[in-house]
Amino acid sequence: MIEIAGVYALPLRTRFRGLTVRHGLLLRGPAGWAEWSPFAEYVRPEIDAWAQAAREAALEGFPAPVRDQVPVNVTVPATDPESAHQLVTRSGCATAKVKVAEKGQYIAEDVARVEAVRDALGPSGRLRIDVNGAWSVPDALTRLQLLRRFDLEYVEQPCASVEDLARLRRELARRGIDLPIAADESIRRSGDPERVAELEAADIAVLKVQPLGGVRRCLELAERLGLPVVVSSALESSVGLRAGVALAACLPELPYACGLNTSALFTKDVTAQPLVADRGAIAVRDVELNETGSWRADPTTAAWWRERWQGVPA
Repeated sequence: MIEIAGVYALPLRTRFRGLTVRHGLLLRGPAGWAEWSPFAEYVRPEIDAWAQAAREAALEGFPAPVRDQVPVNVTVPATDPESAHQLVTRSGCATAKVKVAEKGQYIAEDVARVEAVRDALGPSGRLRIDVNGAWSVPDALTRLQLLRRFDLEYVEQPCASVEDLARLRRELARRGIDLPIAADESIRRSGDPERVAELEAADIAVLKVQPLGGVRRCLELAERLGLPVVVSSALESSVGLRAGVALAACLPELPYACGLNTSALFTKDVTAQPLVADRGAIAVRDVELNETGSWRADPTTAAWWRERWQGVPA
């Protein structure tokens, strides 16, 4: 049996993905704590996979790990250069993922932010950018010419469609530009993640546990795709991050730092010991809910989440 432990409301230090507060439902089952936190605009059937991931965590637990810590990146929101520099410096991470192409911002702001992050990392740090599918192929070619001088590790989801990712990847190769492409939304929201591999649209697969239905489903998908994997979060509390850490911990190979250090973006968490990076890595460990903490959402929000959960088939 799965019980509802509560609904959380976690304020963000900086607006991220258009949000200032992140909400989600916390659950408990015989195998431990679980989280269900599809974004508010998501509806069925998309949110059903998120529910399957929560049930896996609560009822089955996670596969045995092959490593005891997971290397992670610091995630840099679409903020000003000074704030971006400070965030990277404080993180202790040697890898940074920088959000670019924020609605209402200009490429000059992206360049300034990425330059500040490169300065904070130093020449040996790894720097990747996340476009969230905002560019057309011509825009991507133009803007990557400006950004690739910062020695990018890869660019994540530069274009929205799988077909455009494939076109961009071919055009970059034709121009002799060695810049790997990572697919995120094209895997977790397309309804046909294998198409990324079929069209040779990406060099790297970004996998997120909740949207893809759980750790075991992600492991099966990684095997089918045959691409190097970066495990990333869906902006979850430490309870949700635990599932992402579990996936990263049991992958046979983990060549890239993972995007699982996002609890650092919150001003508080649902546990007294959040899953945050220590010298660029997160330890593989369980999370215990702080049931008396100040993380609980207001009654109206909590009721909405509970009703939403009841609408998802068991």
